[in-house]
Amino acid sequence: MTDFTRIHQMIAAHAQTRSDSIAVIDADGKQVDWARYDALVEEAAQLLAVQGVGAGDRVLIVAENCLAVAVLVMACSKLDAWAVPVNARMSGAELARIRDHAQPKRILFTSHVSKEAAAHADDAAAHPCVTCFGALSMAEGPGGAAEPTEPGRDQVAVILYTTGTTGDPKGVMLTHGNLIFAATASRDLRNLTPTDHVYGVLPMTHVFGLASMLMASALTGCTVELAARFSAEALYDALKRGATVVPAVPQMHAVLMAYAAKHGHETLGSARLRYVSSGAAPLDPAWKRKAEAFYGLPLQNGYGMTETTAGVSGTRNPIGDPDTSVGPPLPGVEVRLDESVGNEPGVGEVLTSGPHIMKGYYRNPAATAQAITPDGFMRTGDLGRIDHAGRLHIVGRSKELIIRGGFNVYPPEVEAALNDHPCVVQSAVIGRKAAGDEEVLAFCVPTAPGAVDAETLRAFVAGRLSGYKRPSRILIVDALPAAATGKILKHKLLGTFGAALDEVS
Repeated sequence: MTDFTRIHQMIAAHAQTRSDSIAVIDADGKQVDWARYDALVEEAAQLLAVQGVGAGDRVLIVAENCLAVAVLVMACSKLDAWAVPVNARMSGAELARIRDHAQPKRILFTSHVSKEAAAHADDAAAHPCVTCFGALSMAEGPGGAAEPTEPGRDQVAVILYTTGTTGDPKGVMLTHGNLIFAATASRDLRNLTPTDHVYGVLPMTHVFGLASMLMASALTGCTVELAARFSAEALYDALKRGATVVPAVPQMHAVLMAYAAKHGHETLGSARLRYVSSGAAPLDPAWKRKAEAFYGLPLQNGYGMTETTAGVSGTRNPIGDPDTSVGPPLPGVEVRLDESVGNEPGVGEVLTSGPHIMKGYYRNPAATAQAITPDGFMRTGDLGRIDHAGRLHIVGRSKELIIRGGFNVYPPEVEAALNDHPCVVQSAVIGRKAAGDEEVLAFCVPTAPGAVDAETLRAFVAGRLSGYKRPSRILIVDALPAAATGKILKHKLLGTFGAALDEVS
């Protein structure tokens, strides 16, 4: 199964060898075997072809997780079209910018599982489209010129638009080769087998869900159970029912543990769960120990980004290992540090090279040249260090580094200290210019309203952080602005809480 040149070929292979095994459990509970999955991909390809979609055309998929997303992405592969999955919870203005940039031939909306997708469909005057994989809506897109078809795995399969701090969309072009490599790396890192049952709540409109969840399951031939939205109750039930692999982000784990504790469960007690991973944010030792005690399993960590097709590195640690790194580079991946970017010895910007690196930013050669060095290394924008065992440690984003009184303050370290408090579910820390210096601002979500106050947290971290690292202001909030993956959108913190923050002493 290593000779695939297109991602849909993974589905076709399993349809031939294990046709009646369950491939996908849809968000509504409907089960689809591999033969049916392959047939639905063919049906979707015919639907798109009738609508004039061909090689090099873009197909915008406004969606939340469901079988239709998987089928449409694979159908685009069959036509050599480029799938452009975007989260339906985007605003109309955000979606319009992506539409105008990608110039899709057709736009499909998963209106049957998402009220937001249905609302966008109404705004676009989309017409109903009843299929065997869901009652969708379809609209005509701007229909820009088709892109050239490339031989082998170099053909672009998907464009993913990244969450940015400005209104300018940045479309990451991922090839079939990128996605097949990521699927292989993820399968091998987790030791996936066809008997596994992956719980798929990570959005497939994001690289973590698309590559490490959907593609890895498709390559392996195991079952993926899709969830349109994260729910602690639904995840808890899925784990009790027999899910074996759960890729997630720290915020999901934190909310799940809070849910279980609220219902009197300090441990999960799942008979089949065998692998739990965390990504998209750093771990701290105390939180890692708490999670491992809850699951009764090691909590594996990893690192990647959209431009690296999710995977750069990952851990294979036993339970109780105090290591909070993101592990050594994955096989075939190279990592080095550019210490000219950091301003302390041993710390630098993480650069990476290998088959996981994107083809580039769509219709933006200048940004591509800025991101990828002449010798093929991707500049991640993350600051890291490499320990004596060759494991990568992410210490923060280069743009988020706070310099206070001439000293470096890495937000993840401050967040780890705050998250240590038993009444804090999650926190986010940023810097803000103040009187010729920078102040450290912290935003914390409590386990329950009134469970903890700012003064208590200020005293709590005093014994854990040096004076210059301690937050100048701490704001207790109900929720943090976040992407569909659960990743905290730090660039929205000041806009969301700025007025309330200034009232805090």
